[in-house]
Amino acid sequence: MCSVGDSFDIDMEGKLPFKQYACKECGNKFKGIGKNVKCPSCQSGNVEESK
Repeated sequence: MCSVGDSFDIDMEGKLPFKQYACKECGNKFKGIGKNVKCPSCQSGNVEESK
């Protein structure tokens, strides 16, 4: 039998190389990580890194 405990929070801010992105389709601005970043709002892959 398997049991699951309470959820837990992990503070990853400052530990992973998050980058700022802007979606060219819907204009959403968000943080992302990885090579194939997609907009969390519209799921478009047409995003650019913003500075």
